[in-house]
Amino acid sequence: MVLLLIVGNAFLVGCNTVAGAGEDIWKGGQAIHNSAEEAN
Repeated sequence: MVLLLIVGNAFLVGCNTVAGAGEDIWKGGQAIHNSAEEAN
């Protein structure tokens, strides 16, 4: 039972990390896009 809780917790932490990285990448892409729009 304890092992299941540990594995479940690690899975949830991993999902949050991946989601956070995805948001950071998306924000970086938006910043590049906005800079390109301003240059035109």
